Amino acid sequence: MTMTSAPHIPVLRDEAIAALGVQRGGRYIDATFGAGGYTRAMLAHPETRVLAFDRDQTAFKAGQAFVDEMRGRLTLVEARFSQLEEVARAQGFAPIDGVVFDIGVSSMQFDEAARGFSFRADGPLDMRMEGRGRSAADIVNEADEETLADILYFYGEERAARRIARAIAHDRQIAPFETTKALAGLVERVAPGRPGDIHPATRSFQALRIAVNDELQELLSGLLGAERLLAESGRLVVVTFHSLEDRIVKQFLAERCGRGETGSRRLPGETAPPAPSFLCKGRQPVTPTPAETAANPRARSAKLRYATRTASPPHMLDARLARLVRLPDRDKGKA
Repeated sequence: MTMTSAPHIPVLRDEAIAALGVQRGGRYIDATFGAGGYTRAMLAHPETRVLAFDRDQTAFKAGQAFVDEMRGRLTLVEARFSQLEEVARAQGFAPIDGVVFDIGVSSMQFDEAARGFSFRADGPLDMRMEGRGRSAADIVNEADEETLADILYFYGEERAARRIARAIAHDRQIAPFETTKALAGLVERVAPGRPGDIHPATRSFQALRIAVNDELQELLSGLLGAERLLAESGRLVVVTFHSLEDRIVKQFLAERCGRGETGSRRLPGETAPPAPSFLCKGRQPVTPTPAETAANPRARSAKLRYATRTASPPHMLDARLARLVRLPDRDKGKA
């Protein structure tokens, strides 16, 4: 497959490009290249240049034909978007006029059983976007029961987290978990869903994928890097697919746009909050049309949020944001 065939249209593509306000000759970052859908739409505007990121080697290799086609207007980097600022400055690609994030796993990754992201086809229990580091199987077979329960509960919002973790800890003593089918079967057995609900293993697989790829910390680091790179009037656009991601983006923008706690709620002696580093306008979040969700059911949970950079300096990391991306510390009285 080459990128010139444009095999995949990303969710909310037209809405994302409109929110970016792409201008002739502008410099833009596609933080999640995938099949190149957002990048192609940005490069359709004359003289624009794009710096694109993907941590998945398969996507990086598949995109090389597109890079050649664009003759210098596209640079594709195999890197995490937490490295966005570092790479952009090294490439002399700063400041920028806009950045778009499409958070989560692509359809291509889900559909490839050998990657282990989906329980719908049996494959190795992997889930590593880069193919390096600890796999889902490593976590399932090695993490202690409490840590497993925390991962499932906080990253997957799985109410049966402790029951599932207890069953995993028991069964792995008999035989380690090596396939998606084996893990999905255990979850279905100990926490069966009701007719019409999502598959019982959906939340557990989401949780493990987030843990394997450190997705929430990656998102926050990417947002902070974008804030530092964007020129005044530059646009930030983020598409998310589940509540954990959306909560981080929503809180980040609320704090950066001055919609956090007001002065009347500050304690005596507290300093005033910094000037907004973004302006948030328009009705948000933007969601897919009925036509898009009918054509692509995976789009149904997508939410798009966007903001415009002001001239104010970047903010320091907010402690409440930092808490959203990590598991609670058991030593601090976690329930």
